[in-house]
Amino acid sequence: MTTLDRAKQIAALIDNKKGEEVRVLQIGTLTTIGDYFVVATGNSTTQVKALADEVEEKLSAEGLEPKRIEGYASASWILLDYYDVIVHIFLKETREFYALERLWGDAPEIDWMK
Repeated sequence: MTTLDRAKQIAALIDNKKGEEVRVLQIGTLTTIGDYFVVATGNSTTQVKALADEVEEKLSAEGLEPKRIEGYASASWILLDYYDVIVHIFLKETREFYALERLWGDAPEIDWMK
């Protein structure tokens, strides 16, 4: 599976659990930290955790473990680092405050539903 396929898979997993505003940004030409960001919003800390849990459980079943997980305790912004694909799951207010898409405005957005 390519890293783009993995990013699309993660976006679909989040979308299937009712994550909102799911976006995939191609960051590989702008930085060395990874190839893609998957960015999504949950409506509550419970949903943010559930979205992160879904991604972690499904990828773990395929033998892929995250390099690290940040923010799970507070659940206003959970980061799952899968090396080349970095997943950001936010509460709406936190996503608006940090404006990751604006910060990475030069990163092309990928149509992950294709």
